[in-house]
Formats: sequence, C-alpha cells, structure tokens
Amino acid sequence: MQSFADAGLSARSLAALERQSIETPVPVQAIAIPELLEGRDIVIQAPTGSGKTLAFLLPLIERIGPTAAGPRALVVTPTRELAVQVERVLDSLDHGLRVALLYGGVGYATQTQALKAGIDVLIGTPGRILDMVGRRLVSLSRVEYAVLDEADEMLDFGFAPDVERILGLTYHPQLVLASATMPAWVTRMIDRHMREPVRVTVEPDDEEDLLEHGLLRVDREAKLKTLAALLRRLQGSALIFGRTRSGVRSLNRDLRRMGIVSLELQGDLDQPTRDRTMDAFRQRRVEVLVATNVAARGLDISHIDLVVNYELPDSPDWLTHRVGRTARMGRRGWALTMLSPDDHLRWRRLRRQGAPRLPELDVAHLLADGGWRYVERPEPEPRPAAPQGDGHATSFVRSRRRRTRNRGRSRPAAPAA
Repeated sequence: MQSFADAGLSARSLAALERQSIETPVPVQAIAIPELLEGRDIVIQAPTGSGKTLAFLLPLIERIGPTAAGPRALVVTPTRELAVQVERVLDSLDHGLRVALLYGGVGYATQTQALKAGIDVLIGTPGRILDMVGRRLVSLSRVEYAVLDEADEMLDFGFAPDVERILGLTYHPQLVLASATMPAWVTRMIDRHMREPVRVTVEPDDEEDLLEHGLLRVDREAKLKTLAALLRRLQGSALIFGRTRSGVRSLNRDLRRMGIVSLELQGDLDQPTRDRTMDAFRQRRVEVLVATNVAARGLDISHIDLVVNYELPDSPDWLTHRVGRTARMGRRGWALTMLSPDDHLRWRRLRRQGAPRLPELDVAHLLADGGWRYVERPEPEPRPAAPQGDGHATSFVRSRRRRTRNRGRSRPAAPAA
C-alpha cells in the first residue's frame, strides 16, 4: 500500500485526510488498513506515536455505517485522556457516525443523554463502560468491530478483569489489539479472543537519529534551580516527570514561584481540570507540563521538544514510555534524566533491569550556552564508592557500540536559545 487510495478508502475518507495534509501512510497504517478492511483480526505492536490510531479508525469508518441499533463499534482505552484523544482523531475524519465518549470522573448526564439518543461508536474506559451496561443504558451485543488500545497499560491499571467482561458481552467482533509490549495477559487475550490475527510489529527505525538522551548529574540542593535555568532557556515545550502526585504538585508549585509558567497533570485532579490542562498544553498556551506517569502513555502530542525525568521511574519500561513523548513523527527531540546522589541505588537497579547506559552531559556547558556536550567517562552511570563485581562490564553492548558510532558525529543544537 503506497497511498491511502491504494487501500480502497472511500472518497469521503480520502478528502478528510487531504484536508489534514495526511498524504502517505506510515508503516503501521500501510500494513494494518488493508487487512482490517478485509475483516481480519489484527495485533499491532508499535510504540505510541507510530500512527496506529488512524490505522484502526479509518477501517472502522469504512466498515461501520449509521444504524438504528448500536453501538456497532467499540474502542476501549485505559485512560480518560487517551479516550478523548481517540475521539478527537475520529472527529477529524468525515464519518457521519454518532459517537459517545464514556469515562469516569465526571457526571452521568451528558453521557447518558448521548447513549439514549442512539450511537454507532462507543469510546471509553473499562469502568465507565461496564457502569453504563449495568445501568442498562447501552448493550454491546451488536458490536462488530472492537479495539483494545494500549492493552498492556490496561493490565498495569488493573483493568484486565473488566476488559475480559466487556469482551464477554460482545459476540465475536472483528478485534484490533494494540499494545507496545506483550505481557502474558495480553498474549492470553490474543489466544482466547482472536481468530488467526495478522501481527503488525513496527520498530522506530530512526529513533537513535531523532532522540538525544543524556544523563544530568546534579546535587539534590541544586536540582530545582538547574531545572528552572534549563526551562528559562528553552524555546519549545517541555514535559517534566515526577514519581508521585504530591511530588508533582510540589514541583509545579516551586517552578511557578520561580517564574516558570507551568501546569500539573496528576491523578488527584478532577476531569474538567485535567481537560483544561491538556488543552492548554496541546494548544501551546502553556509550554511546561509537570506530570506523573499518567502522561507517559497514549497521549499523542507531537510538539514536545524536551522530556525531563526529574524523578526516576519505577521500571525501565516507564523510562522508555516517558522519553517516548518526544522525537515523534519525524521530529527531533531531547530528553534529560536528572540524577542526584540520592538516586544512585535506584538508577543502578534500573540499569540491571535493562535501562540503557546514558552519556553524561556537561552541566556547566549546558547552562552556559544551551549546548549539549558530553563528558567522556569510562562508566557514565553512577556507581557506589565500594568496589563492585556485579558483571555489568559485559552488558549493553549495543548501547556502547551506538555511542562509539556516534562519537565522530556532530551533536545537535539544544532546544534552547
């Protein structure tokens, strides 16, 4: 499939893509769309930002028409933000379908009214979907096309039993399962509910060329001041990650006191506040967002120039998901992982679990002119003072080779002035 027209999309869908200047399908779309249009089940293993949302929504539009009894299409997502994002992408296409968006954290009136008016497509989170089914406001028995988006994250959020119940309320729909990783529960879902699925795996081939990720070692007392200095120089958008809700609240408050215009995104906020926050960041009215891992998966915001791991995550996977918010859809991006002495043990544990070796940045040079210059050290990652014998010398050969290969290459300009 060289173009969207090659897949046999309707003139209406092609016109909607043309209005958005979407001309050439990305790999996941080129493989998945023709198979979905033929009615095949699909497993998509691809990173967020690879174009999979459009890959499953275009066939949905082509295969599901308006009907008196519905819904006939169902998209299940793990978070409210991702549900809103899917609905936004669908709304950008000229589909003529009636859509209901269901998620918790808000009242029932608007969602109930949408369901009673009749719908063709249901998009929502597992808990609220089952809630509405229990209230007899919607039935899933007529669903013909179902999507489980970010299936591995549903497992992380504890939604696995709810997703199983939702699929049990349908009658063998064509199924799309999208997941960045394939834990055991996702594999069992594929075996149990899918019929000879086509597997689409997309790797970010040019990630190394687009993403610059460095380690910034700084004393704990200077950590906040260093971050604020970097943000003042930044020309673009930044996403700052903390570990806990209270930590994100405190960091956002401290940055604002230091003159940085920022917003926070964390689980204690009510849904209207979260929506306003995301709209402000998406529309670039605010360029700095401080967030927990709630912003590390599923949010398709392509303009993020810099990701900062102000606090380390709990696993290498979350480190990957966080950094994956930048260097998306062909854009260059930068990431900083800040490390104070208190973080040494946590960082060593992440390294043992598979986190990559990161080249260390020259802090003084970065703050002086915004340029990224690396400090050449035999072992960039911090180590305790006591002699070690943990066998790390033979690990991460690919990362070492990559750095050797890049050593003669000029470094990109920083996203700062």
